[in-house]
Amino acid sequence: MLNPSLNLNSHLFNRDVELASMRAGFGEGLVNAGKADKDVVALCADLTESLQMEAFKQKFPNRFIEIGVAEQNLVTVASGLAMAGKIPFIGSYAIFSPGRNWEQIRTTVCYNDVPVKIIGSHAGVTVGADGGSHQALEDIALMRVLPRMVVICPCDAIEARKATEASAKTDQPTYMRLGRDKTPIMTGEKTPFDIGKAHIVYQSERLTGSSCDIGIIATGPILYRALRVAKKLSEEGKAVRVMNLSTIKPLDEKAIIKLARDAGAIVTVEDHQIAGGMGSAVAECLAEHFPVPIEFVGIKDRFGQSGTPQELVKHYGIDEMHIYDAVHRAMLRKK
Repeated sequence: MLNPSLNLNSHLFNRDVELASMRAGFGEGLVNAGKADKDVVALCADLTESLQMEAFKQKFPNRFIEIGVAEQNLVTVASGLAMAGKIPFIGSYAIFSPGRNWEQIRTTVCYNDVPVKIIGSHAGVTVGADGGSHQALEDIALMRVLPRMVVICPCDAIEARKATEASAKTDQPTYMRLGRDKTPIMTGEKTPFDIGKAHIVYQSERLTGSSCDIGIIATGPILYRALRVAKKLSEEGKAVRVMNLSTIKPLDEKAIIKLARDAGAIVTVEDHQIAGGMGSAVAECLAEHFPVPIEFVGIKDRFGQSGTPQELVKHYGIDEMHIYDAVHRAMLRKK
């Protein structure tokens, strides 16, 4: 069942579950952050409407800069504004930022330790028909390797809004990853969100103690598929816990280790390359502190291609069937 203490969407497993764009959640959060702090500014690389930054531009025209198709300049201008005391949010597609301007992010943002907030939209194979050239499958790996960089991957539009508002209050460089399409609303207005904090969002009703058969850790909108698999497994008599790991760096090591101890095996689920992604971060943590069998659901060393999101999710092995199979492999390995 869904964790009642988190005030999650009670209609989550209904066929008519509400869908919303994570970009819309970010846009709303950006306006709220701008209202709360006059030092919040926004910059975009010719994608203002697509990234839902238009509302901020209309509300605070003197605090918005259109950089144009110049992602390296996008970062360096933002870095200068941050050094002058501003809190810049910069937006582009993830394949271009951080894909095109990684060196500028490394040197002018992280090396100088300034609070630029980088929004990478249209990430993952669920971008669909835009094809492999525009499907950022490596961005988590690129950003989590950078010293001082916070990496956030919200699960839905509400969490994207809360993450935007929360990141505006920190003095750290931050990367936030967004998808393109509307995705299921899993959280609620009262669901807690704190940078660096993971939550167990689902556990089988038959669970009475701490131990369980399997722990599933998911990040981003693909959490919805993991939850559906967990519900199916629970109906089959398995004891399952599902974690929403919306902050990939800093990692909530305490929560991950506890889940590994309780379950004895872990499955990680992400719409990103397995190499260097969220699963790698979890594996690094557990290899050091509490090694257990791990199965990784993600993109296996491949580029994306054109297709519908549903076609691509199935083709690249990150659909519910593959999550279900990974769970059974992990449970077999721990015996």
